[in-house]
Amino acid sequence: MTSVGLLCPELSPEDDYLRIELLLNTDIRVPVVRTGGGREWGPPDGLPGLGERLRLAGAESVVWASTRGSFGQGWEAAHEQVRTLAVTTGLPASSTSLAFVRALDAVGAGRIAVAAAYPPDLADPFVRFLRAAGVEVVAARADGDAGSGLVELVRAADHPAAQAVVVPDTALHTVAHLPELEAAVGKPVLTATQVTVWEGLRLAERRGAWSTELGTLFARKDQPEPPASG
Repeated sequence: MTSVGLLCPELSPEDDYLRIELLLNTDIRVPVVRTGGGREWGPPDGLPGLGERLRLAGAESVVWASTRGSFGQGWEAAHEQVRTLAVTTGLPASSTSLAFVRALDAVGAGRIAVAAAYPPDLADPFVRFLRAAGVEVVAARADGDAGSGLVELVRAADHPAAQAVVVPDTALHTVAHLPELEAAVGKPVLTATQVTVWEGLRLAERRGAWSTELGTLFARKDQPEPPASG
């Protein structure tokens, strides 16, 4: 069994992670530990205790499952946040924001569009974060409440030059819609809950986790790639 531990703020859709477990249909487990509070910047409070809960759950890696809580202070600070998480929990660690960067590389997308269910004052820092990572953001749309619907948001954000569309908000239920989203724009669509689990599997060096229902990122049987250093 491979167990990917997720540290999740309140309002994160735990059922999305359960759906990924079911769709992978293997011995993969994704235990969720709630951190309390919202998505403000910084590692979750009480990390030693949270790390112990993850170890007791058999976690082989840990991901801070909050996009907003991991990009807010920029590229270098996101790495420092993850180093703190790894040292404190004793597990290979990452965050959703860093997961997006690695997942984009895995699907070969250097030019992207961002479809954010954020207000502009949150979407803009996320775009800057991706650009600092060397990703070319050719279009971005910020819909503060995604009131137009997920498929419509992705369609509206897409751009002919984009090689993929990124949906950053971990509060959105996206997993059930991945095939529809990719069909709507004819290219990979990466969403927060999807890349979070993929990143945890990458850190755990778990190959062979794939599903045709989880989008391009999980479509290859040799995914995820081995972990990169740093």
